[in-house]
Amino acid sequence: MAGWGSFYRGEGLEEEEEQQQEEEEGPEAVAEQRFSGRDSLIFLVDASKAMFESHGEAETPFDMTIQCIRNVYTSKIISSDRDLLSVVFYGTENNKNSVDFKHIYVLQELDNPGAKRVLELDQYRGEEGRALFRESFGHSADYSLGEALWACSNLFSDVRVRLSHKRIMLFTNEDHPHANDSAKAKLARTRAGDLRDTGIILDLMHLKKPGGFDISLFYRDIINVAEDEDLGIQPRESEKLEHLMKKVRAKETKKRALVRLNLHLGKDVALSVGVYNLIQKAYKPHPVKLYRETNEPVKTKTRMFSGKTGSLLLPSDTKRAQTYGNRQIVLEKEETEELKQFDSPGLVLIGFKPLSMLKQHHHVRPSQFIYPEESLVRGSTTLFNALLMKCLEREVMMLCRYTPRRNVPPRFVALVPQEEELDEQKVQIAPPDNVPASQEQVDKMKEIIQKLRFKYRADSFENPVLQQHFRNLEALALDMMEPEQAEDLTMPKSEQMSHRLGNLVDEFKQLVYPPDYNPDAKAVKRKQASDGQTEKRPKVEVSEDELRCHVQKGTLGKLTVPILKDACRFLGLRGGSKKQELVDSLTEYFNEH
Repeated sequence: MAGWGSFYRGEGLEEEEEQQQEEEEGPEAVAEQRFSGRDSLIFLVDASKAMFESHGEAETPFDMTIQCIRNVYTSKIISSDRDLLSVVFYGTENNKNSVDFKHIYVLQELDNPGAKRVLELDQYRGEEGRALFRESFGHSADYSLGEALWACSNLFSDVRVRLSHKRIMLFTNEDHPHANDSAKAKLARTRAGDLRDTGIILDLMHLKKPGGFDISLFYRDIINVAEDEDLGIQPRESEKLEHLMKKVRAKETKKRALVRLNLHLGKDVALSVGVYNLIQKAYKPHPVKLYRETNEPVKTKTRMFSGKTGSLLLPSDTKRAQTYGNRQIVLEKEETEELKQFDSPGLVLIGFKPLSMLKQHHHVRPSQFIYPEESLVRGSTTLFNALLMKCLEREVMMLCRYTPRRNVPPRFVALVPQEEELDEQKVQIAPPDNVPASQEQVDKMKEIIQKLRFKYRADSFENPVLQQHFRNLEALALDMMEPEQAEDLTMPKSEQMSHRLGNLVDEFKQLVYPPDYNPDAKAVKRKQASDGQTEKRPKVEVSEDELRCHVQKGTLGKLTVPILKDACRFLGLRGGSKKQELVDSLTEYFNEH
C-alpha cells in the first residue's frame, strides 16, 4: 500500500505510532481500530537429568537451551526492549512459583530483558554452571507438565499491561513425559486446551535424544500454534545450537499487525483487514539520563506556576490559545482534541484507476501490506479475495483514504493488487530500441554479472554502525573487557571478486574505452588565465536614467537580482537580499527624487 499524497508528518510518524501502541485504550475502543500491545514469551525448560547428559562431543541439551535463551535476550534488548520475557524450569527438586506447585521453579518473572538477567543466565552455562544448577535447584522426575503450564498461565495473568502475543516455548528431549501416569497426561492435555482457548501459543522446541524424538506419542495433542502457521509441519529435533536458534527465531519474530481496521467499500459494505509493515528503518535508541549515584533512570516531572503569584497551577487552571490578527483566541481542552481528529480510523474507498496511472514518483514512503482479518468481520477473506481477483483481471488499483488511528492525519493511498507469484516480477529491464552499448559489450557485461551473481538476502547484511553501537553497549552492561568487533558485511570482497572475474574486466575495458584512455590516471585540471586567476564575468551596468524609466513603466522587476543589488549599492541604499525588497527600495528612492 503506497502512500502517494502529501503527508503531514515526517519520518517520526512510525515511532509515534509505536509509542501510542503502548497506551492503554479505554472501553470506548471499537473493533474497527485495534492496535497490538507488548509481546510476551515464557521459556519453559525441562530440568530433568536427561537434559544434562551429553552424547558424544556435542553440547548437552540444557547448555544449548540456555545459550539459545541468552541469544534471544540480547537480541530483544536491542530490537524490542519493551517485550516481556520469563524463564521457568520444571523437573527441579526445589520449587518457587505463585501457586506453590512442586518441582516447578520460576527463575525470572515476566519482565523486560536486561543485563542482570543475561548475567544470571550465564551462571548456568558450561560444566560449572551445570554443577551450580544441581546444587541450587536439583533434579526430579516426579513433575507434572500440566501444573507447569498452569504456572505459566498465572504469569501471564499477573501482568498489568496489555499483551498482544502470549507465547510459551517448551524445551525438552523427553517425547513421552507421563508414559506411566495417565492422570498427569490427561491434566497436561486439559491445561494445553485451556491455553489454546485463552489465546496462548505453545511451541515445542524438541531436542535430540537417543533413538529419536517421536512427537506423536504425546506432544501432538499438547502443542498449538498461531493462526498463520502450519499445523501439520513440525521440524526435526535439534541436535546443534544453530538449528535450535533457527527454530526459535522463526517463532519469536514479530508478525503482528500494525493495526486492524475496516475497509469501507460503500455505505453499508465493509470488510476488516490487518496492516503490516514490510520493512522498517532501524535507529539508534535515544539516550537515557541516569542518576549519577544509583545509575537509575531519571524521571522528569513538569509543574506549572503562575508568573504573577508563583502559585502552583492545576491542569484546570491552564488553557491554550492561538493569536490571530492581534487577538488571542482561547481554546478549551476538548476543542484542542477535536482539532486533532481528522477522521475515524479505517480505509475508505474513493474509486478505481488503471494501474498505468500509478507513477514511481507517487511512492513517497515505504509500502505496507494488507491482509483480510476474519476475526473482526466474518466473510472478510471471501470478499477480499473476490475484490483482489477483479482488480487483477481489470488491471486497476483502488484509491482510498487511509487513517491508521485517531489523531493521525489521513492520507491518500493506492491499493495495488498483487498475485502470489515469486518468479515473474514484470519489471521493465530497458526501454525498446534504446541500448547505447554494442551487442559485444552487452554480452561481455553479462558474463561479468553472471560471475558476480549470488543469492541476496536482506537479513544477511546488517548495519555495521548500529551493530558496533549495540556491541559496545552490551560490553558495558555485561562488564566485558572490550566489545566484540562487528564485521562489516556491506564491504565488497575485492579479492574474491577479482579471482572470479579473471581477465573479464580487462577485456571489457578494451571493448568500452578508447585505446589511449587510462581510467586510473588523474584528471587534468582546467586551464587558468595567464595571470593565474579565473576569468570573471563582466558586470552588467544600468544607468540611473534607465532605472528611473523602469520605475515609471513598472518593469523594474524584469531586471536580475545582481543588477538590482549593484544599483542599490551605487545609490547607497540598503535593499536587502530578496528581489522584492530591492525593487521596493529603488522605487521609493526614485519617487522621492
